[in-house]
Amino acid sequence: QVQLVESGGGSVQAGGSLRLSCVVSGDTYSMYYMAWFRQAPGKEREGVASIGSIGLPRYVDSVKGRFTISQDNAKNTLYLQMNSLKPEDTAMYYCVADRVNWLLYDRYKYWGQGTQVTVSS
Repeated sequence: QVQLVESGGGSVQAGGSLRLSCVVSGDTYSMYYMAWFRQAPGKEREGVASIGSIGLPRYVDSVKGRFTISQDNAKNTLYLQMNSLKPEDTAMYYCVADRVNWLLYDRYKYWGQGTQVTVSS
């Protein structure tokens, strides 16, 4: 069974940047489709960015041009570079994986424990 461990969250001021990382273990990384989800207090969970096996990314409209998803298959690691952060980006961010490409749909089977991102104005 695959395990996902996120890191890189923290507190920043609006306009700042963070890079989230997610290390995958327990199975062959290249067999999985990966994505980042987030959930803010009182809000539904939403898909932020996804990446397929050949690296084609998708983004929710609210982060296009600011966030970049990438992966290093040799390191079994998924990244989310977040620039020009806004207070509305404040949420718990989760790394997710599945052998099915769910894109930004909330159907992924495997979830990390989450890493908190807080953006102050």
